[in-house]
Amino acid sequence: MRFEVFWRVAVVQLVAVAVLSIALGVVFSHGFFESWGWLVGPLSWLACAWVTARVVGLEPAPTLVRAVGAGLVSLLFVLVGLHWLGALVAIGRFAYLCAHRSAEGTVWS
Repeated sequence: MRFEVFWRVAVVQLVAVAVLSIALGVVFSHGFFESWGWLVGPLSWLACAWVTARVVGLEPAPTLVRAVGAGLVSLLFVLVGLHWLGALVAIGRFAYLCAHRSAEGTVWS
């Protein structure tokens, strides 16, 4: 595993998710997220992963596949009402997948 990639991915994804979440929270009401969160959340996560791939210098397509895998973990937390904890766990998993696979050159763990 490449630890420098892990930390770069984790920090960039965390910042990207935080900035986009704040921006969306300012623009849209809480009711919007209750109705459309199932769509906006995953699309936002993928947009942030794309930004992370570009900033860190990873290939976008495999990075987005890793983001999907990490995002599925977050879904379990959302179902039990722990959305933001799930996001933190997903960021850690995403960073791990990127760092681990960056060293080996494959997509899945």
